[in-house]
Amino acid sequence: MIVKNVEKKEKSTVAFDVLCDAAEFEKAVNGAYLKNRSKIFVQGFRKGKAPRMVIEGMYGKDVFYDDAADDLAPVAFAFAVEQESLRTVGNPAVKAVDVSDDRELTLSFVTAVWPEVKLGAYKGLEAPKAKVDVTDEQVDAEVDKIRRRNSRIVTVERPAKLEDTAVIDYEGSVDGVPFDGGKAEGQNLVLGSGTFIPGFEDQVVGMSAGQEKDVNVTFPEDYHEKSLAGKAAVFHVRCNEVKENQLPDLDDEFAKDVSEFDTLAEYKASIRERLEKSAQEEADSAYQSALIEKAGDDIEADIPDAMVEEQMDNMMREYDQNLQMNGLNLELYLKYLGQDAKAFREQCRPTAERRVKTDLLLDKIVEVEKIEASDEEIEAEYDKLAGQYNMTADQVKNALSQDVIAGDVKTRKAAQIIFDSGVPTAPEEEPKAKAKKPAAKKPAAKKTTAKKTGTEEAPAEEKKPAAKKPAAKKPAAKKTGTEEAPAEEKPAAKKATAKKPAAGRTAKSPKDESKAE
Repeated sequence: MIVKNVEKKEKSTVAFDVLCDAAEFEKAVNGAYLKNRSKIFVQGFRKGKAPRMVIEGMYGKDVFYDDAADDLAPVAFAFAVEQESLRTVGNPAVKAVDVSDDRELTLSFVTAVWPEVKLGAYKGLEAPKAKVDVTDEQVDAEVDKIRRRNSRIVTVERPAKLEDTAVIDYEGSVDGVPFDGGKAEGQNLVLGSGTFIPGFEDQVVGMSAGQEKDVNVTFPEDYHEKSLAGKAAVFHVRCNEVKENQLPDLDDEFAKDVSEFDTLAEYKASIRERLEKSAQEEADSAYQSALIEKAGDDIEADIPDAMVEEQMDNMMREYDQNLQMNGLNLELYLKYLGQDAKAFREQCRPTAERRVKTDLLLDKIVEVEKIEASDEEIEAEYDKLAGQYNMTADQVKNALSQDVIAGDVKTRKAAQIIFDSGVPTAPEEEPKAKAKKPAAKKPAAKKTTAKKTGTEEAPAEEKKPAAKKPAAKKPAAKKTGTEEAPAEEKPAAKKATAKKPAAGRTAKSPKDESKAE
């Protein structure tokens, strides 16, 4: 094979031809014949047994040329990439196929390549950095979460109050006529949870075991069951049992039960330390991301469209993989949002563009700073990933090549250079909002395992966590209306590798699903 007519074009693309000599082309044509002969019927021959010259005589000498060219294209492209030391991006296009009279094949390719990058300022940049300040209230809130996780539910002989669980039977009617789904027995209702329609839970507060009463409510105007929307209803309710959530006493014994510490003071000190560490990591990460984005915006590069498109494809795969870990897939999730895949993918574009700029920035810093990854650093990274994903180091090595790990180590060092030289500034204060009269706040809808009834509110949509990969931080989600839009992240540079071209040319339910607290 011979590579010729190499030409650099706009948007960091390269065009070139690869000449395959007659022997190479003849071998590929014969291979195409052997692969396809079983599909060709020729009268007088058993299927798959017709000689090549007979088939070519019937259909023309070029009958196997296309398949032969398809088989040679990946080999020819890889040969040219290695010979010309090209750093390609995305999939190449085969623009022309020509067979000369002496049966030499010329394949013409156009491919995107890693662009030339001119660095701007990347040291001594300024960016706002949040001050870490963990309050006593935050520590107490964390302790309260642990207390609630270690609480127990017990039956009490007293009237129900907010946060109690009332075990109730009920039957609802509109204008004296019972309606479908309006009856339940043994329903566990956490009072104040906002699980049932407005007004219901407030009227159950104060009921004791064995007591019965009528609860008067009005279904919301936007209630999903149109026959009940906006209508007044009466529910006859019987309280069977009242339960309360008993929290453990907040003392040294509690600390001993839930931690390795002997006193509550020590336990709280450990929680403060953990919260401070977490807050510091979050502040450092946001600060570094701001610095990197600033440096990335200052580079000069003719970025090929293929780099951004490839990054968008990666993001779509990340979202799909993450959703599958939570029992969904991207197709079902988008259907649930009422959004098509093309529009969702387009929302990934701004983040994909930032990822590409960051990749180019860090890769260039690795080059100009002559950053290397030692064998010890690579092994340490394998060990860290093994522990993170509960795998052996050998399993990680089989999944991720040493070049990939070395690339991650190098780009992390490049990012650290930007971070270490950065100049933190105080975050801008948010403008104070005008004082408003506080509105009555409804409790947020919560999930319940009880059967659907005419009094229940539908749970609000749950946000799915974003996908996580060994070599990149997961993107957080930015709310846009009812959609999850890809948000910015601190990306890690990825090495582009040459890619071969492809060979060849409702049941009724009175739950209020519209509620959004």
